Amino acid sequence: MCGIAGFQGSFDSELLGQMADAIAHRGPDDLGEWHAPESGVGLAHRRLAIIDLSPLGHQPMIDASGMVVIVFNGEIYNFRELRAELESGGFRFRGHSDTEVLLALYLREGEKMLLRLNGIFAIAMWDARSRTLFLARDGLGVKPLYYAETDAGFIFASEIKAILRASEVDREIDPVALRHYLTYLWCPAPRTPLRQVKKLEPGCALIVRKGRTEKHW
Repeated sequence: MCGIAGFQGSFDSELLGQMADAIAHRGPDDLGEWHAPESGVGLAHRRLAIIDLSPLGHQPMIDASGMVVIVFNGEIYNFRELRAELESGGFRFRGHSDTEVLLALYLREGEKMLLRLNGIFAIAMWDARSRTLFLARDGLGVKPLYYAETDAGFIFASEIKAILRASEVDREIDPVALRHYLTYLWCPAPRTPLRQVKKLEPGCALIVRKGRTEKHW
């Protein structure tokens, strides 16, 4: 289990550390933060090292060109097969993590990479080439991913309490979601107990531009 968090908008850079602290229990092995003030993008990661225990598995992970940055929570079961395929196509890897394979696969196939993945995951990538934030969740919804759109911009995390570190997020209760919890002890996505905070549906993805959702599928 790892934890991811981030934003695109006019949030304070100190928010990254606060969000990471809120989900520290998800990743005791490493903490990483990346912030690009000129684009208003910040990414944070709490790591539980499993596959690649070396510093080469550190996140946020940046591609060689410095244009794409990823934070990832989960496990890709077919990453070795994907790695071999990418290597045969000319990609060279520094470490042995499935995160690095995801980054390379995105560089080659873009959003269509999701169709190639066998695993459980919550992914967020900043692509400076298109100036978009790309988020996705596995088809079974094993790995959580929450988000909110505020006046300050778009914010996301593995847990709601990390999102609530942002004062811009409204705390108004969603009564329909509350009724679901009280009746079934569970609430289907995209609703959460807070009206402004949403849960990305299993098997879905988002494209965010300028702090607003541009595409949801």
